[in-house]
Amino acid sequence: MKGTTPEGARTEREAAQWVRGMFGRVAHRYDFANHLLSFNMDVLWRARTVRCVRHILARPDARVLDICCGTADLTLALARNAAGHVAGSDFCHPMLVEAKNKIAKRGARTPVFEADAMRLPLRDGSFDLITVAFGFRNLANYADGLAEMRRVLRPGGRLLVLEFSRVWEPLSRFYDAYSFRVLPWLGARVAGDAASYRYLAESIRVHPPQAELAAMMERAGLEKVEWFNLSAGVCALHVGHRF
Repeated sequence: MKGTTPEGARTEREAAQWVRGMFGRVAHRYDFANHLLSFNMDVLWRARTVRCVRHILARPDARVLDICCGTADLTLALARNAAGHVAGSDFCHPMLVEAKNKIAKRGARTPVFEADAMRLPLRDGSFDLITVAFGFRNLANYADGLAEMRRVLRPGGRLLVLEFSRVWEPLSRFYDAYSFRVLPWLGARVAGDAASYRYLAESIRVHPPQAELAAMMERAGLEKVEWFNLSAGVCALHVGHRF
């Protein structure tokens, strides 16, 4: 399997079904758990992502898609800074319900729609900017997911992948202890689902490190790929261009 590998999943289809169900179970507590378990650093990581593309967002004709948008935190952050069109997509219906509720409470008009990132119902070259925050590692096939994102990008467009990555080596023992012991324990108490947070820790551990993900993006046809480590590599922001 070339993507996420939940325990017991034998095929890409089973992996996708498991991930969809897992996010559906934790959707009602997803935001609270994210902010708590990351010590609210996830807010800063998304803000860094937005700053990286402000020049694109400032264009009135720019079309932006936030894939695997979840509860729409990044989607809304992009929309607040955009002069053009911003939309979000996700394949988990309960997460989109939470996203739509949040968008309505904030009085925004940001559209979100249900779609699998592996098979987007969009024309070739539809968007100037595609983002995916903390959702890439959950794809059933990384190479196919990147190819689909590149397909939907316009020539001159940009792909941003914000994802958990390899932490600075001197911190790895402490980070592993937090990920594999503390995260599931807190997940059980905060979201009522220890198994989902054990999967979170394991999915981070097996996700491609920074240089490997950059090479995958290049093999998918993206160019000038670079990455920026955030919080000592707890997560990394990868940027690729389609020319």
